[in-house]
Amino acid sequence: MKIKKVEAMVLTCQLDKPIMDATYTLPHRSAVLVRIDTDEGISGIGEAAYFGGPPMITKMIIEKELADYLIGEDPLNIERLWEKMYQRSIKHGRKGAIIASMSGIDIALWDIKARSVNMPLYRLLGGCYEKIRAYASAGFYAEGKGLKELANEMASYVKEGFTAVKMKIGRVSQAEDVARIKAVREAIGPNIDLLVDGNNVYNAYEAIKMARKMEEYDVFWFEEPVPAEDLEGSAKVAAAIDMPLAAGENEFTRYGFRDLILHQAIDIAQPDATWCGGITEARKIAAMASAWNIPCVPHSFSSAVALVSNLHFSASIPNSMFQEFDRNYNPLREELLTEPVKINKDGDIDLPQKPGLGVELSESVVKKYRVD
Repeated sequence: MKIKKVEAMVLTCQLDKPIMDATYTLPHRSAVLVRIDTDEGISGIGEAAYFGGPPMITKMIIEKELADYLIGEDPLNIERLWEKMYQRSIKHGRKGAIIASMSGIDIALWDIKARSVNMPLYRLLGGCYEKIRAYASAGFYAEGKGLKELANEMASYVKEGFTAVKMKIGRVSQAEDVARIKAVREAIGPNIDLLVDGNNVYNAYEAIKMARKMEEYDVFWFEEPVPAEDLEGSAKVAAAIDMPLAAGENEFTRYGFRDLILHQAIDIAQPDATWCGGITEARKIAAMASAWNIPCVPHSFSSAVALVSNLHFSASIPNSMFQEFDRNYNPLREELLTEPVKINKDGDIDLPQKPGLGVELSESVVKKYRVD
């Protein structure tokens, strides 16, 4: 089997009402999908994160740079191809868009491999779990969203069946955010896990102060309280607070996570298979984390392809805990697949049982939102 074509597709949907985290306003939902075709008629799909830059940059790296290293190669030699691309990344700094681009390619290669042996990907990778507990990732800031609206939103996810929810903090004062957390806790009740995400907005002192204010509301974890590059600050926060510190969505490859772990800067690792180096690298990160008894909870905040890719990764490792399930409006999640991803009655996501990623793109939806 040989690779004959590598294609990147940019999809975009404008939002009627932008959503906001601590530092960023999101006016649209976009995704960079990767499709790899082979000479035996087997094709694979993946997704490359574009966060931090225009998605067209990611598309260009995939098609104008990395594709040349793949055409004519055997797609089943995934480790070899990963290393081949990684060696090319030296001049790019081995972080950012080049690693994200590699990630989308890597996922598509794994899709091909699992399809070629007629197995669901998570089973090919070891099949640790048949289902993964999901948490509803939402609770963003938005124009006109006060305490009542936020509380009603988060309570609605509990009614849908989620047993854990996550909300944003950091855009307003600590006093205002504590009021938001209090309103959400009262709305969801005492038996639902409440996760809080600071999106890297605080310094160590501010993060510790905020964590202590949140303790009475039984916050399950404090996510990314300090800038991603502030390993010492993250370690100070992790040591000082009485809840787990989760981080890693902004980190790349096993080398970045090695530094997080050695600095004792995280209690929970959050690699994203579309960002950190693909499923190949995400599994190495998870294995390394397991040596320190650190759980892995994949970040996922893009299209349905990203969600399913991280779901297969999560189900293939023994130290997984949750799967992030973005609940903000996003047709690239809800409409993109012929069979959308849903939670079951217990708040878990059942793993797809068809070969590969186990999903098919709706070509009409791809055409509707494609902009490249």
